[in-house]
Amino acid sequence: MTALGTRPVALGGRVPPGPPPWAAPVLYKRLVSDRLALLSKATARYGDAVRMTIGPKAIYLFNHPDHAKHVLADNSGNYRKGIGLDEARRVIGDGLLTSDGERWRQQRRTIQPLFQNKRLAQQDTVLAEEAGRLVARLRAKAGGGPVDVAGEMTGLALGVLGRTLLAADLGAHDSIGHAFEGVQDQAMFEMVTLAMVPLWLPLPLHLRFRRSRRELYRIVDLLVAERLANPTGGGDLLSLLIESTGLREDPGPARQRLREELITVLLAGHETTASTLSWAFHLLDRHPEVRERVHAEAVSVLGDRPPVYEDLRRLTYTAAVLEEVMRLYPPVWALTRVAREDDEVGGYRVPAGADVLISPYTLHRHPAYWRDPDAFRPERFEPGAPSDRPRYAYIPFGAGPRFCVGNHLGMMEATFVLAMVTRELRLTGLPGRRAVPEAMLSLRVRGGLPMTVSPA
Repeated sequence: MTALGTRPVALGGRVPPGPPPWAAPVLYKRLVSDRLALLSKATARYGDAVRMTIGPKAIYLFNHPDHAKHVLADNSGNYRKGIGLDEARRVIGDGLLTSDGERWRQQRRTIQPLFQNKRLAQQDTVLAEEAGRLVARLRAKAGGGPVDVAGEMTGLALGVLGRTLLAADLGAHDSIGHAFEGVQDQAMFEMVTLAMVPLWLPLPLHLRFRRSRRELYRIVDLLVAERLANPTGGGDLLSLLIESTGLREDPGPARQRLREELITVLLAGHETTASTLSWAFHLLDRHPEVRERVHAEAVSVLGDRPPVYEDLRRLTYTAAVLEEVMRLYPPVWALTRVAREDDEVGGYRVPAGADVLISPYTLHRHPAYWRDPDAFRPERFEPGAPSDRPRYAYIPFGAGPRFCVGNHLGMMEATFVLAMVTRELRLTGLPGRRAVPEAMLSLRVRGGLPMTVSPA
């Protein structure tokens, strides 16, 4: 049977070039220790289509805008979620991030209304309040020791998600950020071991994961119980999921499904924004001339008031900075798929069952489409900037049917935060401290981002 919406092809075309079979141990070592180097070195040496054999997996890496368009949009029906997310399903369940087919479509339809522009415009006060609280917390630490800015961004993003999507205060649950770290670390371990290590083994990582999962279940169950006791009228994600999972009618199986849905949305929702903001403050520190322009724009547009939705049209340079941040450090660094049927991508054969990978990280640094691809240049994204690059050369939120549903909320939040923090404060990295990207479920800063705080 051919998957709905696919275009089956006769298996033809060339086999993509790639490392020889004897290189598998080196490739696996890079998969474990430095996934970005694995992808960057492969595309630099072999070009826009690479076939890598790692253990039982043959991974087809495609790094051309036309390839991304074909796999993610034009022939998306032929591809389901792939390596990494397949394995992560063992630990985070079948939520929106990992599900496929009709279940995914139902999940998407359930949450889509929460991200309509009209509703987002009504969230500007909440976003400004949460950003204001962040500024106050940072200001209180000015002149003191270093602050982990990555941790602060995680707390901010969870607070925003709680209030905008759940109508709940996640700040009351201090353990949630650490619990998500434990789950994410386990999910990546599942990926690099291809889910071949039994979860029942008492490894330290497994034990930490079990504690983290129990804590997340406890928090989610508490949020659900509070909502059942205090209904809001149905205009938030928690209420919608309670109804869509049938918790009231059949609480047994619905309880676990509701847990998986909520945990997945919260994990994906806060990780990407926190990652983007962390890298933004790091790059502003490294490029003081850019920081000064963001500061000047915030003062000019906002004065001393909090931002409102209409200000997004005027904070154009701040938005350009964030776009360039996501070019260099896309929060979702890899989009993985598995071919349902035989296909041909850019003249290269892709057999049914093959693991296919599109990497925004390598695509966003492709020298054919980006001048000085490793340089931080926000002017690339300023209004009116000339550009002849293809649409799919830049895909920080994915593409096709699985385009990130929360992209507008994330950009609105990041714009408000970057403008408000930079207007008031200067964040400075520690001398000699490097910010190293770590390719987990999102592209986060390894070991956190310690910075000192001073007045702007």
